[in-house]
Amino acid sequence: MLLIGEAKLKNSGQTLITDFTEGNVSRQLILFATPLFLSNLLQVVYNMVDMVVVGQFNGRSGLSAVAIGGDVSNFLTFVAIGFSAAAQVIISQFIGADQKNKVGKFIGTMFSFLMGCAMLLTVICLVIREPILRWMSTPNESWSDALYYSVTCTTGLVFIYGYNIVSAIMRGMGDSKRPFIFISIAAILNIILDVLFVGVLGLGAFGAALATVISQTASFISALVFLYRYRSRFGFEIKPGDFRIDPEMLTTLVRLGVPMSIRTAAIQFSKMFVNSWINSYGVVVSAVAGIGNKFNKISILVSNSMTTAGSSMVGQNIGAQKYRRVTHVLVTAFTINLAVSTAMAMALVLFPKAIFRIFTSDAAVLDVANEFLPVAVLMFISSAFRSPAIALVNGSANHRVNIAMALLDAIVMRIGLAMVLGFTFTKGYLGFWYGNVLASFTPFVIGVVYYISGRWKTRKYVIREEASGN
Repeated sequence: MLLIGEAKLKNSGQTLITDFTEGNVSRQLILFATPLFLSNLLQVVYNMVDMVVVGQFNGRSGLSAVAIGGDVSNFLTFVAIGFSAAAQVIISQFIGADQKNKVGKFIGTMFSFLMGCAMLLTVICLVIREPILRWMSTPNESWSDALYYSVTCTTGLVFIYGYNIVSAIMRGMGDSKRPFIFISIAAILNIILDVLFVGVLGLGAFGAALATVISQTASFISALVFLYRYRSRFGFEIKPGDFRIDPEMLTTLVRLGVPMSIRTAAIQFSKMFVNSWINSYGVVVSAVAGIGNKFNKISILVSNSMTTAGSSMVGQNIGAQKYRRVTHVLVTAFTINLAVSTAMAMALVLFPKAIFRIFTSDAAVLDVANEFLPVAVLMFISSAFRSPAIALVNGSANHRVNIAMALLDAIVMRIGLAMVLGFTFTKGYLGFWYGNVLASFTPFVIGVVYYISGRWKTRKYVIREEASGN
């Protein structure tokens, strides 16, 4: 088999599927993860542009509104993220087990199911939009902007789901380059529209949200057209009439997608729960929390890329029953993650004032931001430890371990530690911040135990047959 960029011909045309079961693991991981990293970087950049532009033109109330509205918007994507991650793993195992004939039927089922979920969530959240903001302890100064931001992003939820679906299909096939191209379209368009809507037209947080929705729509439509046009080179054939739910495929998707979605939702819910306490300390602390969320997104840039790439590589090799390569993938991912995360943490320690001033010049916000510095450093370090653990759990498609990780990481540890440090030890918002970041090491502990147990050496969760040997 050939490496990325050297895919061999399997059908009448050049295939866009990449085989991860042979070849140099380190090279494959880096080449596959690099476009994912660039995609994640662009997403962080255009999300940060919202914060930077709104913060400069609308001050602390605008920062708080985008932070709170962004929390709500991120929470609503839990089904898309969880099921898309599950779909990527399922497709990769089909590829590794040489069962590509199942991919087309699976894609039709996934698309129909998730788009239906997106429409349902949109309606529900538009109906209860104000109770959600009250539960988030939204400061009065930020209320109207936060409402505009969250409602606008909610109306564009179907396009966010659509992009996640198409990207999951491509990543499951081993193609990370095209999703990067399509997210680049969104990033560039978002930056242009942010400056136009917020800076020129003065639309504030609403303008930032509108720019995000328009850019995500353009990205989704471009990706969908490309995937359908080149479907034969991805190894599947699908017609408009195939976009229906197949019971067997839905069962496979739900078995893994529900635990992954619960994990994503639980983590987002716990963060919103903790942030609701933090927001109660006023608009200044709320604004710093918003900046902290951006640091968190930066801290997971490389780790998420390695997790996504590692999940596909682990999935293919488990599907092909090549377990020694799985270990090689995990060790390589950890080494790269730790080196990059350490470098980013050091940059923050050495240049904190310059970095914080990118977001705001408000003296009160900068004073509280200095207290957040050690928390941000821990964010960077924890991301390196989580990545290979989550890649192993996801790639093995073990729904039981996924649900255990979700409950322990989000509910037990994140909320539990935040309450203990914030209330019992009376550390206030600092206790909530430290509780949140310390809980993020939980997946690493679970992953180590799972690896040592050897229970990941099976493909029965997707292929539905007993694995035979190593």
